[in-house]
Amino acid sequence: MADITSYQMLINGEWVDASDGGTFDSVNPADGKVWSRVPEATEADVNRSVETAHAAFSTGPWSKMTPTERGKCLRKLGDLLAENSELLGRTESIDTGKMLKETRWQATYIAEFLHFFAGCADKVSGETLPIDKPDMFVFTKREPLGVVAAVVPWNSQLFLVAVKIGPALAAGNTVVLKASEHASAAMLEFGKLVEAAGIPPGVVNIVTGHGEPCGRALTGHPLVARVSFTGGPNAARHVLENVKRNFAEVSLELGGKSPFIVFDDANIESAVNASIAGIFGATGQSCVAGSRLYLHEDIADEFLEKMITLAKQIVIGDPLEDATQMGPLCTTGQLENIQREVAHAQSEGGVVLVGGKQPEGMDGLYYEPTIIECPRQDLRIVDTELFGPVLSVQRFKTEEEVLARANDSEHGLAAGIFTKDSARSLRMAGSVRAGIVWVNTYRVVSPIAEFGGVKGSGYGRESGFQAIYDYTRPKTIWMNTSDEPMANPFVMR
Repeated sequence: MADITSYQMLINGEWVDASDGGTFDSVNPADGKVWSRVPEATEADVNRSVETAHAAFSTGPWSKMTPTERGKCLRKLGDLLAENSELLGRTESIDTGKMLKETRWQATYIAEFLHFFAGCADKVSGETLPIDKPDMFVFTKREPLGVVAAVVPWNSQLFLVAVKIGPALAAGNTVVLKASEHASAAMLEFGKLVEAAGIPPGVVNIVTGHGEPCGRALTGHPLVARVSFTGGPNAARHVLENVKRNFAEVSLELGGKSPFIVFDDANIESAVNASIAGIFGATGQSCVAGSRLYLHEDIADEFLEKMITLAKQIVIGDPLEDATQMGPLCTTGQLENIQREVAHAQSEGGVVLVGGKQPEGMDGLYYEPTIIECPRQDLRIVDTELFGPVLSVQRFKTEEEVLARANDSEHGLAAGIFTKDSARSLRMAGSVRAGIVWVNTYRVVSPIAEFGGVKGSGYGRESGFQAIYDYTRPKTIWMNTSDEPMANPFVMR
């Protein structure tokens, strides 16, 4: 018990337990052992966090600070994030099973997103309108919305925190973050940097707990003006029910089943490496994982031979070790679901080319890099997000055929296209139904570029300069410049 780390929630600048003392345990997926204990927020805790954020927004000091001052706080927060990347990365790796070399690097790079939004803070402007009325000066100004509820999943949580609180705080809003019940520790460690960045108490609050009551109370709270949610579609449906009570604005990022299309003229080595990174990087636990591979029939055998060889060489092991290339899954539920879906795919005619099982002699939630060739588009695994290292493969003959298959999906977050034909790449990029399309590359991001999905992958966009406008609303101001009195409204001329 002495080795278990106990965490608290951040509310109004104070670190607090749940009001009823409730907690839940977090398990290290690499060894299956409990390593930390986290507060289980009550509805009263959530109410307090939202009311605190609303007070910080309504009466200040956050609302009294200039955009430039807010930007300086965000820049300092980004600096602190980079300086503490070792601690944050290690905490996230222990809590989620993601590789330390990845989480440590991500924490450093994510600082760039906070720096980007720090620079955006004092560049949000309105406009003057060429109004069709005489003696009227009409202009707009952008104003913050109020309290933002940001619901963040366990995977890439620091990145998702940055792209949510970055534009929200830069625009002048206050925030209540809900950490994932599966892995809350890295976000709570991040919360310790908030005060050091000069952000006043109550501006950023962090609560931990499950969907009931924590998520429900937060997203449906009458003082919440906007909900930014990243997670699964079932939880998103509850969010949409909750916001019926407060009419909050909503953005949803719900994951995907991204098509990865390789034409016969592609650079095979580059495409193989990109596909390996796209599905086995982060153990496949990425919303943009390229989990549907479509190969032109003329290069399919060569491609799969190279990919299977590389997949067999991937080093599975302790995520804290530098030699490890793929760590465990985060939750037991993921492992069980993957095992169930792979078995079902085989029953439908899918052929496991490599992997398809847990590695022998290893404790923890590990699963081998898996490639399944699917004879038909209608196999359930082709359009089921598994959130793990499992790749479904199909062969195609024509551009029209593969485009139809790529779009035959409930999802629409990302897509990858590999071809040397520039005209084809432009046609495909314009025709694939996805919010992000990578051509001859995959799974790259930047604070400058927006990302988000279509169809069942949600709506709304994060990152990019436009994101800050999503956390504001325009106010239109009319000014009569004439010294003449207004006309009697009951005398018609």
